[in-house]
Amino acid sequence: MSTAEDPHGDIEVLASGPPPGPGIRALIALHGRGAEAGQMRELGVMLAPERLVLAPQGQGRTWYPESFMAPLERNRPHLDSALAAVDRIVSELEGEGVERERVAIVGFSQGACLALEYVVRHPARYDAVIAFSGGLIGPPGTDWKGGKSLASTPVLLGCGDRDPHIPIERVRESEEACRARGGAVDLRVYPGMGHALNADEMGAARALLAPVGAGREPGADESRSEGDGRA
Repeated sequence: MSTAEDPHGDIEVLASGPPPGPGIRALIALHGRGAEAGQMRELGVMLAPERLVLAPQGQGRTWYPESFMAPLERNRPHLDSALAAVDRIVSELEGEGVERERVAIVGFSQGACLALEYVVRHPARYDAVIAFSGGLIGPPGTDWKGGKSLASTPVLLGCGDRDPHIPIERVRESEEACRARGGAVDLRVYPGMGHALNADEMGAARALLAPVGAGREPGADESRSEGDGRA
């Protein structure tokens, strides 16, 4: 049940693909501010059509009210509730026999910030973490160093160097924090690009999410934006 203290306590989760169970690979897709779960489910299916795709819908189409670089207390309790919602999905998958190392998490903008913050707070071996135009959450000077290992989890970070909502310095801090935890980070900074998702990122994400031994070619002329951009 959703309450003022737990606004994402009872949210809808859209699903596509095979049912959960042993041997299944899953993808949790997190939308940006102002966007809808259906958009992220569509993106997830484009990236990994063979996977179980789960796309939760944040209350009010947002995961937390202020900038991802605001003091943490100004985004509570929404941020804590959003992290708990992601954790419920992961735990429910594990309960159905889907190991955490078979679970990938992808997000765009605010959803990318939430994905990164979740795995840093819940470090383990994941199948992949993909953050399109996002960074770790917290005000300037936040220290994310230390903690348990991501155990070589592949982490894809993609962002334009002219993104008006995501300072590239925060993306590089996120890279450093994930590397410090043992993540295998692929950072891609795109000169001249704003708050968007391009074909190179889509291709890199498909390659990470493809079945073992399979390969996917990057899509042509793909450019997307999921939400209003404010992370």
